[in-house]
Amino acid sequence: MQHKRISVFAPASVANVGCGYDILGFALHEPGDRVIMQLNDTGKVTLDRVEGDDGLLPRDPGKNIVSAVVNYFLKKTGITQGVSIELYKQMPFGSGLGSSSASAVAGLVAINELMGTPLTREELLPLAMEGERLACGNAHADNVAPALLGGLVLIRSYDPLDVIRLPYPENLYVGILYPHVEIPTLEARKILKTNIAVTDAIKQWGNIAGLVTGFCTQNTELIGRSLEDFIIEPVRAMLIPRFYEMRKIATDHNALGFGISGSGPSVFTLCQNKETARKILLLLQELLNKDGIGSTPYLSAINKTGPLVEWIN
Repeated sequence: MQHKRISVFAPASVANVGCGYDILGFALHEPGDRVIMQLNDTGKVTLDRVEGDDGLLPRDPGKNIVSAVVNYFLKKTGITQGVSIELYKQMPFGSGLGSSSASAVAGLVAINELMGTPLTREELLPLAMEGERLACGNAHADNVAPALLGGLVLIRSYDPLDVIRLPYPENLYVGILYPHVEIPTLEARKILKTNIAVTDAIKQWGNIAGLVTGFCTQNTELIGRSLEDFIIEPVRAMLIPRFYEMRKIATDHNALGFGISGSGPSVFTLCQNKETARKILLLLQELLNKDGIGSTPYLSAINKTGPLVEWIN
């Protein structure tokens, strides 16, 4: 047997993008997770090493997301093959940056490449979504789709699944700040309202349409006007320290918009250049430091390529 070895880095992602709850997301260049995988002769999927998780992730191959999605892939394709997996977590848990998505995507792209790419990236997406279901109980695609496909992605429909990659102004930069407070995704979903006012829904639909139009027509002013979320953000903002003060800093310093990344606590600011995003991040860190809250900044353009694949030896 030819023992090929592959390394795949899958990126973090910003889900929701303001008003697009569960239907919009874009990929980042950093942070992300790395999976190293190789064929073995055991006929089993083994999880040989997990690093960077502080011992929090299950080592049981049936319960860890990476090995679980690899098993989903082998079952779907009818392939019988043993593989050995190493997972290197390079991003924080519960950050709102798609940590579980990055792991699932890295694992799926790695096994697909090792097997000679029997599935397209689009065909891998439902398997990645099942990884999300395992992680947080909901098979949403607004993290896994951009992490897998790259760029800015719209999930027009979940049943049937209809995913569209959107154009966007390529000069955009994203400043991400991850405050060191904990907001589990499952808990952040539980607090959401199940019924909303029609007046709020109308404002939200208008903003989603405006946001997509702004991205597609390179109209940054329209993007800025449309990023506001009337439904999810007001509830989740209560869980994030100094949220509205951070937003004011961002908008006062020429950000196009500011919002919660996924379920938080990470926040994102969308800017027209790198220096604006960098300056805003420093100011946001200073604000949280006054309350003794540490934070981790990330600065990235939108990542149009998605996972990075590297063959080893």
